[in-house]
Amino acid sequence: MSATMPECVLRCACELGEGPVWRAADQAVWFVDIKGLRIHRYEPASGAAFSWAAPAQPGFIAPTADGGWIAGLKTGLHRFDPKTGRFDLMTAVEDASLGNRLNDGFVDGEGRLWFGSMHDGETDLTGALYRLDAQGLRRMDDGYCITNGPAVSPDGRTLYHTDTLKKVLYAFDLAADGGLSNKRLFATIEDGAGYPDGPAVDAEGCVWTGLFAGWGARRYSPKGEQIGFVRLPVANVTKIAFAGPDLKTVYATTAWKGLSPAEREAQPLAGGLFRFTVDTPGLPQHHVSHA
Repeated sequence: MSATMPECVLRCACELGEGPVWRAADQAVWFVDIKGLRIHRYEPASGAAFSWAAPAQPGFIAPTADGGWIAGLKTGLHRFDPKTGRFDLMTAVEDASLGNRLNDGFVDGEGRLWFGSMHDGETDLTGALYRLDAQGLRRMDDGYCITNGPAVSPDGRTLYHTDTLKKVLYAFDLAADGGLSNKRLFATIEDGAGYPDGPAVDAEGCVWTGLFAGWGARRYSPKGEQIGFVRLPVANVTKIAFAGPDLKTVYATTAWKGLSPAEREAQPLAGGLFRFTVDTPGLPQHHVSHA
C-alpha cells in the first residue's frame, strides 16, 4: 500500500470530528463535530465550507435515496434538511435514562442503516448496535461502552463493528435479510497504539480504522493482519472516507477532545479535516432506502 502525505484541508477545530461521508451528487464531504454540535460540509473543488448547528450531539449523518439526510442525534434519528437547517425527529432510539448517545453509522448495499449507541460518560456498558430497514428499527447486539462503525465487506457478507474501549474489532456473518451471526474477533489494537475508532472498507476488502490517540489510520487485510499505516500530525484520528471520482482520495476526521492545553498547542491542526490519496479505491457511498 502507498499513500501520499496527509494534508489538512479544513481547519475546523472539531472537538470530536467524526463520520465523514462523500456524497458524489454534491461533490462534497460531510461530517459531524459531536461535542461541538455541528454538521459540516466541505467542497474540495472550491475549498468552500459550510456548517449547521445541531440541537443535540450528532453522532453521524447518512444520505437518503430521496436526496435528504438522516442525522443520528443523542435524542434519536432525525431528518436533516440543509436548506432550512431543520432537524425533524423520526424516532427516539433509547430511553434517556441510560445516558447514551448515538455514535457512528453506515449504510450497506441494501440501503439498510446501521448505527451504534454508546454511554456518553464512557463508563457503562449500555451501548448497542442497531439496524433500520423496511421492517423498522431493531437492536442487533449490545454490551458496548463505546461503539464505532459498522462497515461491510465488498461482497456484503461480513459486517465489522468496533468496541473502542476493549480495543477490538469484531466480524459478523451478515445474511441477505440483514441478520447477524458468528460474532468473532477480527483484530485487536495493542497497548500503546491508541483506540480503534471508526472503520471503513476498501475495494480489496481491507478494513481501515482510525486510531484515537494513535496518530493515524491502520489498514487490515480481510484476515485481520495489519498491512498498512498512514500517520497524521495529530493524535486523535477518528474515521476515514473514500472520495473523488476514483474513490482513491481519502478524507480523515480528527479531534482535540482529551488533549491537554500543552498538547493542543503542539497539535494546532487537531480537529481538522485531512486528505491523502491511496492506490486502492474505497467502496461507493450507499443511501438509506427505508426512511
